[in-house]
Formats: sequence, structure tokens, C-alpha cells
Amino acid sequence: MAFGIALSGIDAAQSDLNVTANNIANSATTGFKSSTSEFAELFAVSPQGVSNAQTGNGVKIAQVAQKFTQGNITSTGNNLDLAISGGGMFVVSDNGARQYTRAGAFQTDGSGYVVNSAGQRLQVFQPTSTGTFNTTSLTDLQLVTGDSAPNASTTAQLVYNLPANAKVPVTAFNPADSSSYNQSTSLTLYDSLGAAHTASMYFVSTGANAWSAYQYIDARPVNATPVKLTYSAGGVLSAVTDVAGGTNTSAISFGSYTPATGASPMAVSYDLSRSTQYGDTFSVTAITQNGYTTGKLSGISVASNGVVQANYTNGRATAIGQVALANFANQQGLQQVSNTDWVQTYASGAALYGPAGASGFGLIQSGSLEDSNVDITSQLVKMITAQRAFQANAQMISTENQITQTIINIRP
Repeated sequence: MAFGIALSGIDAAQSDLNVTANNIANSATTGFKSSTSEFAELFAVSPQGVSNAQTGNGVKIAQVAQKFTQGNITSTGNNLDLAISGGGMFVVSDNGARQYTRAGAFQTDGSGYVVNSAGQRLQVFQPTSTGTFNTTSLTDLQLVTGDSAPNASTTAQLVYNLPANAKVPVTAFNPADSSSYNQSTSLTLYDSLGAAHTASMYFVSTGANAWSAYQYIDARPVNATPVKLTYSAGGVLSAVTDVAGGTNTSAISFGSYTPATGASPMAVSYDLSRSTQYGDTFSVTAITQNGYTTGKLSGISVASNGVVQANYTNGRATAIGQVALANFANQQGLQQVSNTDWVQTYASGAALYGPAGASGFGLIQSGSLEDSNVDITSQLVKMITAQRAFQANAQMISTENQITQTIINIRP
């Protein structure tokens, strides 16, 4: 019996060495989780009525357990390198089959899909029309490589100050004659095709606290009839009459302009309600408008909650997905496969999906990778321990062999 017991010890020690060797070999593997050999005693149950004074039958590897502790996070500077700080696993699609991993080294393939080195596609929640994400279904993350569509300017706001001591010009308004107006400023507007146009605003004093405003776009007049602006004795805009007869200081119309680009007519509503008439100087504090031109993809950014945004050269950012994370009721029940991936089993339970930052899920760090959680020092100690166990069990077989040989050599 001693031979069999010692042999089981050798087998267990060899298996433990294999586990330790695999841990050491993967000490630099991104997202790798170390394993630990768990031993269990072998013991034969005595027949009924027979004394229970017997030894065990040896040892076996009961389980190779995964150690899902957090690994160190290392910065890489690559936006598509992702690390999870906390719970959860990335979800990847391997030709439609879902697998789970902590290795977040991603890149784009020839079709724009975000994949890992094995070609598995990162899974995300799709954005909805309301600005949220559909967390009930997963889809492949694909980077949008087309241009960002333009947006025509429809509203604009000017914050400026007109001099209260301005004199009334003696000549009729003419944009080519600077003596025919008091002040001017300009802004850039965009038509429906994304073409930029320069809009110039001219202010002509018509008396105390009274002004006429004219607009030219691309040096062409927009309003032949001036917009009337009246300021109170306190210097704030108190009354307006625009070209359409409107009196709303926050929605002033100068008329419509048809660009030569073939775009739709431009009709911009101006908010001048924050304009003032103080002192003796003209100043422009702020000019804003809601239009923008076409844009090309300039980069990708991933927020800590996993929202992936496509950034364009026109300053726009569009959410194209939210990285999906998965949790399991029993992580130890997951089955480990190649490429530092796991697949769910009956023992692990079904995957629970959610976004980063939600209950039970960690945050995502873009431009970083999670290192292996292997502690080389402890693994070397385990290697020595397993080696000693192997040698001791081998010595046990040698000793048993000597005893057996002694018995065989006994002569009557």
C-alpha cells in the first residue's frame, strides 16, 4: 500500500509543479490570473463491522483554483488599451461565441472592429436616440470611419458693449465706408452643406440710446431694412424691432440668406439680450453659434464608465457604444481557455452584464493594461515546496522498496 500512497504523492507534487510552472511562465501575460493547487486526502471507507483503525490511501488534486485578485495597472498611452479597476470582465465575441477576459489589449482590424490579438471582437451596449444605452443586448464595437455630418447655423448669441457716447454718422450707411457706421464685428456661420460663411454685423448710432444694425454675409447684404435696437437709460437692451417685425431680444431675425454653394437658405436667429451700452468703448465679450462643418475622425476616447466616443476634427464627439462588463455568481466555476479567456459553465452561473461603475462592476482605465497577478516570490517558494514533496515521496518509494527487498531476502 505504501507504494500506491507515495505514488499518489508524486503525482500530486508533479501536478502542483505544473501549476506553478504555468504561473511563472505567464507572469508577464496581460490579464493573467494565477492558479493554486488544492489537495484532498484519499481515504477508503472501512467495511461495516471492521475496525476503523486504518491509514489513508494517499492524496489527490481536488481542484486547481483561480485567484481572481486585482493585478497592477500599467499605463501604455494607447487609448484602446483598457484595464478594469475593480470587478467585472470584458466580453468578447469569438465568431459569435461569447468569452470573458481581463486582458484589455485591443486594436482595430481592417473593417474597423475593435479586436484583441486573437481577433475576438469587443462587445458593447449600443447607444439609443435618447442618449442612453441599450443594456439588454450586446453588439460588436466598430469604429465609425466616415465623416461627421455638418450642422447648419440656426442660432447665434453676441455679447458686446456699444459706446454710450457714440455720434450719429453724417453719411448714409455703406459697409465700404467706415465713417458711415460706428462699430462692426463678425462671426463664422455654416450652411447645410458645412461650408463656412463670414457674417459681418454693423452698428449705426441713430440717436441717444438708439441703434440700427445691418448684417452682411460673404459681403452680400442680408437686410436692407435695418434692425432697430433701443437701450435703456441703464444701458441694457430694452426694445427691438427686427426685419420681420419681431420684438424678442433673444430671437432677432435679420432675414434669410441663400448661399452660392447650393445649400438651403440660411435663417439665423440672434440673441442680443446680453448686449449693453456703457461708457465710451466698444468691446465683444462672447460670440457663439450652433453650426459646424464636416469633420473627420481624429481619435477615440473611452471614459471611466466605458462610454466610447468618436472625436472629430470639427470638435464634435459622438458616443458609439458603452463597453459591457460581465460578472458571475461563482467565478471559480468558469472554465479557462486559451488567450487568457474564460467561458461560462453551469457551475459559474449565467453572466450578469452591466456598465462600468454600476453595482458590482469596477471602473475602466483607458490607456492602461492590467498586469498578471502572479507573485514570483511566492511561486518560487511553492516550487521548492512541491520539489521537496516530490523528493520525499520518491524517498518513500525507495524506503518501501528496501523493506520489501529485506523481506524477500529472509531465508528459513
